[in-house]
Amino acid sequence: MSPRTPLAGRRRDLGPDGVVDGAVDGAALVARVQHLRDALAAGGDRLQPDAVERARPVLQRAQERLRLGSGRTVVALAGATGSGKSSLFNAVAGLPLAQVGARRPTTSRPTACVWGPEPAEELLDWLEVPQRHRTTRESALDARDEEDLHGLVLLDLPDHDSTTLAHRLEVDRLVGLVDLLVWVVDPQKYADDALHARYLRRLAGHEDVVLLALNQVDRLGADDARATEADLRRLLAEDGLSGADVLPVSARTGAGLPDLRARLADAVAARAVALRRTEADLEAVRADLARGTAADPVPAPAPGDVAGADELVRALGAAAGVPAVVDAVEADHRRRAEKATGWVPLRWTTRLRREPLRRLGLEPRRGRDEGGLGEDGRGEDLVVSSVPAPTPSQRAAVDLAGRRVGAEASAGLPPRWAASVRTAAAPPGPDVVDALDRAVVGVELPRTTPRWWAAVGAAQAVLAVAALVGLVWLVALGVATWLQLPPLPVPAVGPERTDGTRLLPVPTVLLVGGLLLGLLLAAASARLAARGARRARRAAQERLDGAVRGVAADAVLAPVADVLADHAAVRDALSPGGPAGGARSARSRQAGAPPAPSTARSGRRRRGH
Repeated sequence: MSPRTPLAGRRRDLGPDGVVDGAVDGAALVARVQHLRDALAAGGDRLQPDAVERARPVLQRAQERLRLGSGRTVVALAGATGSGKSSLFNAVAGLPLAQVGARRPTTSRPTACVWGPEPAEELLDWLEVPQRHRTTRESALDARDEEDLHGLVLLDLPDHDSTTLAHRLEVDRLVGLVDLLVWVVDPQKYADDALHARYLRRLAGHEDVVLLALNQVDRLGADDARATEADLRRLLAEDGLSGADVLPVSARTGAGLPDLRARLADAVAARAVALRRTEADLEAVRADLARGTAADPVPAPAPGDVAGADELVRALGAAAGVPAVVDAVEADHRRRAEKATGWVPLRWTTRLRREPLRRLGLEPRRGRDEGGLGEDGRGEDLVVSSVPAPTPSQRAAVDLAGRRVGAEASAGLPPRWAASVRTAAAPPGPDVVDALDRAVVGVELPRTTPRWWAAVGAAQAVLAVAALVGLVWLVALGVATWLQLPPLPVPAVGPERTDGTRLLPVPTVLLVGGLLLGLLLAAASARLAARGARRARRAAQERLDGAVRGVAADAVLAPVADVLADHAAVRDALSPGGPAGGARSARSRQAGAPPAPSTARSGRRRRGH
């Protein structure tokens, strides 16, 4: 006798509630189905299309099977032409329900035998078993003998290698719906590639719900039967079903039939095979979809932290004319400072220089009671009313920066996700240029007038008046001397000479002192004004950069960050310990495996089972 398979458990393992210890949590599976649907929705066409196409019907099947409950266990006998599948079905049922013939196919539609009084009509309707092919296995004569199978729905499927296409399609449909698959093989066709390639390899990971019945062993000697069973196990291991059991039986002699019925009784007693089949299906879907995400974590930064964001903002700012605007703001501050505090004899030269604000359409607007730099008595806002059109080189720089954002942000992503990132970071078009115009035009930039300008201006005026008085005085003295008028008294200051007079005449002091002090004051004021101009430049740069960064975020960075966030969420959901992979059976809990955390965007997961 072959060792026990783990597909169901034994009645002696039943807990106090009548359910085998180690049963799968049905509520967790319901949540897992929804998590997988959410991952499909979030991933969209960025997941592998073939995996998505395979996942949708499986999730639909899982949802419907969970809705029907696990009180009934659906077991299907599937096999090839001449494998003795229908004979084995009749032998298990103890009734001649399925038509048996030497020439196949004789099974065109599934036949169902139902044990127990529990209603099964809704389940059979879902399986689309015709009414005339349904039999209830209840008899007063052998009710006790069949009690172990109460809850079983046994199906006899059409031949999977039938020459009739409709039969093969029916097998394909039901293989995806039933809870436990018993593949009936015979010594002649157990290695048939049609069975292994079309069905068994696709059931890899489902060994808990797959059983191989090696029929017609009565035709083999003991050694040949053991060799055939060993070779079949080898093929199953190659198919990814090393945990699936092989049970030698003979429908003709009844050999192995008690073991087969015991296995079916175990499955019915567990009342968890349906959940385990669903769990295996969902795990296969999860693993299939997960292949469409990155093997290693890929960061999902905020829009402002996307790789290459600063370079993109600088390129967009240059295209929007931000450098020219901040240059104009700085130059305007210096010009106004020179006009207010500069050396009076040269102030008129400021009128010869073109105002930088007018050249760029910067319009001053009153309305600020206090300056924005903390040292102002009054001020204005500069409103950007127009921006220069970007040059071809600036457009090329924006295109390059956008492509670099896409390339750097998509590093490590699978091709479809990487393409989505690059599409989100595609070079901005006319709409983005318009958005830049709207963002930059109307930005209010502080135009401050520091209080010290007025004080220095007043001092310059006093010094200029003093120099003018000294000049007029000296001219008057010169004219008087030329006219040979009596000498006018000239006061003097400074140290006394030997004759008692002072060294420095007051008119000379007024003229030279006024001019020199005015020059020194103008030089000192220019240094202070340069500092204020740089502060004005930084303030303008910050406001304009903020406007440009908002456009960059809306047009490029936020879409890129959204794709990266979607990928991180989908990858986390599809990881073995994530929400879509987190339905864990009591077997793993008994094994001591801790529940896997579901940390959003952590990029690191622990296996839950």
